[in-house]
Amino acid sequence: MIIMLQKRCIGLVLMMFAAIFSASAQKAERDYIRKGNRAFKDSVFVDAEVNYRKALEVNPKSSISMYNLGNTLVRQNKVQEAMEQYSAAAKIEKDKLKLAYIFHNIGDIFQTQKDYAKAVEAYKESLRNNPKDDETRYNLALAQKLLKDQEQNQQNQDQNQDQNKEQEKKEQEKKDQENKQDQQNNQQQQPPQSQKQNEQMSKENAEQLLKSVMQDEKDVQDKVKKQQQVIQGGRLEKDW
Repeated sequence: MIIMLQKRCIGLVLMMFAAIFSASAQKAERDYIRKGNRAFKDSVFVDAEVNYRKALEVNPKSSISMYNLGNTLVRQNKVQEAMEQYSAAAKIEKDKLKLAYIFHNIGDIFQTQKDYAKAVEAYKESLRNNPKDDETRYNLALAQKLLKDQEQNQQNQDQNQDQNKEQEKKEQEKKDQENKQDQQNNQQQQPPQSQKQNEQMSKENAEQLLKSVMQDEKDVQDKVKKQQQVIQGGRLEKDW
C-alpha cells in the first residue's frame, strides 16, 4: 500500500513538473512572438526574424511563429525561405481563418514571381477557407486576368515563331531553286566536255588536211618544174 502511494506521489510530481515546464515554454514562446511583433511593427525585420526563430526553437510546431516568420522573410526579400515557412504552417494549421491568411500570402508570392497559374490556385484555396475575404477575391480576379494575358502572349509568340520558321523555309527553298537554276544556266552556256573534244579533234583534222593539200600542191609544182626542165633540155622520158 505504501509503495503504491509512493508511485502515485511520484506521478503527481512529474505531472506538476511537466505542467510547469509546459507553462514556462508557452510563456517563453509568447514572449518571443510579442518581441518579434514589436520589431516587425517598427520595421526592424532582422530582430523580428531572430525572435520568431527563437519561438520556433521553443515550439517547433507553432504555426503562428511560422506565419509571422514568413511575413518577416518576405520583407527581407527572402522569398523562397518565406514560402517554406508558409507551406509548413499550412500543413499543421487547423483554423480556417489563419489558413486563409497563409494561402493569401502564398498567392501574393506567386503573383510577384509572375507564376499566375499557381497564384490563382492559392487564392482559390484562401477563399475556400474564408469566402468573405474581398481582398483575396480581388487578387484572384487580377491573377486570372494576368494569367489569360500571359497565355495569349505566349500563344502569339508561338505563332510568330511558327510564321518565322515557315518564312525562313520558303526563303531557303527559293534560294535553293535559284542556285539550281543558275547551275542549269551555266551548264547550258558551257558545251559538254565531249563536244569540246570533238571540236578540238575536228580542228586538228582540218589542219592536217590543209597540210596534206599544201604538200600535194607542192609536189605537183615540183613535178611540173622538172617536166619543164626536161623539155627545155630536149629530153622527154616516159615514166614507166
